[in-house]
Amino acid sequence: MDALDRVVKPKTKRAKRFLEKREPKLNENIKNAMLIKGGNANATVTQVLRDVYALKKPYGVLYKKKNITRPFEDQTSLEFFSKKSDCSLFMFGCHNKKRPNNLVIGRMYDYHVLDMIELGIDKFVSLKDIKNSKCPEGTKPMLIFAGDDFDLTEDYRRLKNLLIDFFRGPTVSNIRLAGLEYVLHFTALNGKIYFRSYKLLLKKSGFRTPRIELEEMGPSLDLVLRRTHLASDDLYKLSMKMPKALKPKKKKNISHDTFGTTYGTIHMQKQDLSKLQTRKMKGLKKRPAERITEDQEKKSKRVKKN
Repeated sequence: MDALDRVVKPKTKRAKRFLEKREPKLNENIKNAMLIKGGNANATVTQVLRDVYALKKPYGVLYKKKNITRPFEDQTSLEFFSKKSDCSLFMFGCHNKKRPNNLVIGRMYDYHVLDMIELGIDKFVSLKDIKNSKCPEGTKPMLIFAGDDFDLTEDYRRLKNLLIDFFRGPTVSNIRLAGLEYVLHFTALNGKIYFRSYKLLLKKSGFRTPRIELEEMGPSLDLVLRRTHLASDDLYKLSMKMPKALKPKKKKNISHDTFGTTYGTIHMQKQDLSKLQTRKMKGLKKRPAERITEDQEKKSKRVKKN
């Protein structure tokens, strides 16, 4: 049995808190990413991993030592590092003659590889090469996807979902305008994926809403899709399954239309309209003959009941 798979009983309060953080929860922790370089990673791949780590801070772990592994052939080392560092996202960089400047981006489910997509780097501009101001650490980015390719094929659809999962950051309930500081833009065009990063500048417009300008801050990548390792439909649905406790409870007699308007159905008892109080008018007064017939009907009903 693997050392990480054993049942560990905490001996100190600190160890107990550490294990409680890793326990399954209804609302899971923020997904962390591990960035690993292979045994033959060159300077370009190493710098890409550093720049992506700078965007992911503090929700990332950068392994500085080289790790001799091949994700598409043997995934045990990735699963070991995932369990060790409690990371559900990973990026692996390597370089060889057959696949130069190679990046593998993927995610885990229950500490096993779920999806994995291989990308080749055609062009790269580092954060250091673009001499502009950068965003502070831990800033949540805005993600923009352009291009019809992201909706046409399954590989590109899964890649889009994977990139959202990788860069989305923490889930927030409220948004402040000044907190929208930078944008990650992904464009799929002519078989390539163009990755650009822009800083958001809020300028005076003379109105309440400011004028927005974009300033490139890096990194900049031109990527090519290579190999893919996608999860089966059943496993993918299982990984997306929501716990019963988080599912919204259905409320009876309430419906919503396409615009979000709420409609409610009210069930009432049958009303006797003859006893309804109306405006008293001379024209609506009952005649003596009508009153006599009503009194006779009431008497006959009482006789039948007796």
